[in-house]
Amino acid sequence: MSELQIRPTIANDLTRLVGIDHTVTSEAVWQLEFRRDTGQVATTFREVRLPRSIQVAYPHNHFALPDDWVNRSMMYTAVMDTDPVGYISMLERGAASTVWVLDLVVDVAYRRKGVAVALLTAGQAWAESRSHRRFILEAQSKNLPAIRLAQKSGFEFCGYNDQYYLNKDVALFFARVLK
Repeated sequence: MSELQIRPTIANDLTRLVGIDHTVTSEAVWQLEFRRDTGQVATTFREVRLPRSIQVAYPHNHFALPDDWVNRSMMYTAVMDTDPVGYISMLERGAASTVWVLDLVVDVAYRRKGVAVALLTAGQAWAESRSHRRFILEAQSKNLPAIRLAQKSGFEFCGYNDQYYLNKDVALFFARVLK
């Protein structure tokens, strides 16, 4: 296999990045349980194995991605040979000194080969170089591969938002404190 390169995204990458298969396969989901008892509200998540794997659609409007990317603070592309094989897009939220990872996508043929970890590492280094204090990754509650990646990469679960995405999926948030 060729050497993986992570570099800032250029205009010529965009068409190929839109063409990457953004779906994932998941064998489990994080199920939200919401209880209201005597003035108290409790929410819990539990991992639920599914009877069979499911295809999870990307939660963002696929046709609007290039328009969304224009508003990102930074975007990196993973390249093998001359082919873009993945990307990360990030948004700075200055008042909280936080960088949010809004997109982290790897082409199906290159998944589970360290590409997403390399993209996260580059994104975190960029956030640290700009003196941010937190690095937050969002993922659908149905996207077990992203949840596992966040956990493996040292991110801690820090919250959720019900019906966050256009398709009404639950968003999970995982954070790392930066140096």
